[in-house]
Amino acid sequence: MRRPTRPKRLYIDFDGFFAACEEQADPGLHGRPVGVIPFAGARNSCVIAANAAAKRFGVKIGTMIAEARRLCPRITLAPQRPDLYVRIHQRIIAAVLSVLPIDVVCSIDEFAAVLGNRDRPEEVAGRIKARVRAAVGERITCSIGCAPNRWLAKIAAELEKPDGLTVLLPDDLPGPLLGLGLDALPGVGRRMRARLRRSGIASVEDIWNTDPGRLRSIWGSVNGARFWYALHGYAVEPPVTRRGSIGHGRVLPPGERSAGSARPMARQLVVKAARRLRREGFFARRLTLSADCLDAPSWTASAAVPRANDDLTCLDVLSALWAALTTARSRAAVFRIAVSFDRFVPSDEAQLELSLGEPGEGRRLARLNAAVDSINARYARTVVGYGGCAPPGGYVGAKIGYGRVPGLEDFQ
Repeated sequence: MRRPTRPKRLYIDFDGFFAACEEQADPGLHGRPVGVIPFAGARNSCVIAANAAAKRFGVKIGTMIAEARRLCPRITLAPQRPDLYVRIHQRIIAAVLSVLPIDVVCSIDEFAAVLGNRDRPEEVAGRIKARVRAAVGERITCSIGCAPNRWLAKIAAELEKPDGLTVLLPDDLPGPLLGLGLDALPGVGRRMRARLRRSGIASVEDIWNTDPGRLRSIWGSVNGARFWYALHGYAVEPPVTRRGSIGHGRVLPPGERSAGSARPMARQLVVKAARRLRREGFFARRLTLSADCLDAPSWTASAAVPRANDDLTCLDVLSALWAALTTARSRAAVFRIAVSFDRFVPSDEAQLELSLGEPGEGRRLARLNAAVDSINARYARTVVGYGGCAPPGGYVGAKIGYGRVPGLEDFQ
């Protein structure tokens, strides 16, 4: 495996992006502490973004609104404006592309690029910062990391914030990383940290001084060895993963082979798949409905899901798809139906994102579904459901493997 002698990857991470957008959009907020909250009038919620001025007072993502006001009485708490952030995101993409190609859009405010054989990463990063400043304003800043691989470049971007630039040279490793906690390493979550501690590994230095075979054993997969090589500056990039799905299908009995009579079954399948989404810790962004017919061509359609895994939202999306099915196959004999969710967002890895629904609706639905799931789990069967979701007898679907592949469509 090749170990580059100079930085090959560049990572761009914007600083308090949502709050910076609000500060830039309102000249009266320039230089003042700004936090972004889910909706106007929110009280029992938390800050979902904070600008640099607010962070100096200790306000950060997840700080409760009352605590934010206590820490910083002068803070301006602005309701989120998703349309504003997306427009600025698109202008940022154009600005970065004017300097070098974007390899991966990791989120609405994080991008990765290939430096290739460019000898002066500092100059490239400086040009990117200048183009972004010209495109969206001086209040929206980014921190940039350059390193031998994307994983190290992401870490480097976090080392000097805000508006920082850090270049990690292969020969300098592991020095700049030794002061970091294990939680600062992408891919090392709470459970993995506990697993590492049980194996006697409690620091970045411990990981550096172990061997790839041991990490492979701790991880239980080749990803442990890949982690070791990435930390040591080898040209390791995240593996390409296949797009996955979670879904269920069912062959309908002869007496239920019409679009109208099959709808309760489709609703039950969607609820079953949504529960799997919640159990596996995923949100979905797309629902697909398929129907196989005895006397007409098969029919399939998909609809966007607003980052949901709750039953009611998913059932609403199904209703729109079902209306299209009944229009297209109004007289057909539907003998099999299937539903599947894909374009996942892992709930334990995603940052606090925007709630695009009604204020507080997402939290209310989450509590409702948690209560329903708890009751059904207690009795090991569906004892609480939704109208029109009478549980069918027999087999209602098989588990389908899934993966996650970040894509630009997730952030638009």
